[in-house]
Amino acid sequence: MIIGKIAGTIVATRKDEGLNGMKLLIVQQYSVELKPTSNYLVAVDAVGAGADEFVLVVSGSSARATKRTEGKPVDASIVGIIDSLYLKENKSDKKLL
Repeated sequence: MIIGKIAGTIVATRKDEGLNGMKLLIVQQYSVELKPTSNYLVAVDAVGAGADEFVLVVSGSSARATKRTEGKPVDASIVGIIDSLYLKENKSDKKLL
């Protein structure tokens, strides 16, 4: 899974019919310490994510394993919205989000 933050949207009026009705979002990848990377990807939104939310993204065959994306031409799917993130650091938990 990939940690990311919603950075934008994509509107594609012409696309494969398997993508009709799907929201396409631009996701900036983040490290587990919630530091932004220079990597971006386009993902289908399977959970109703919104602007600036931190999300969980799956790619490859896992991206086609949700009810909305099964059998669709999808390589990345947003499958979760992150409410909080704790990182074990020096025998204590550090809340990052």
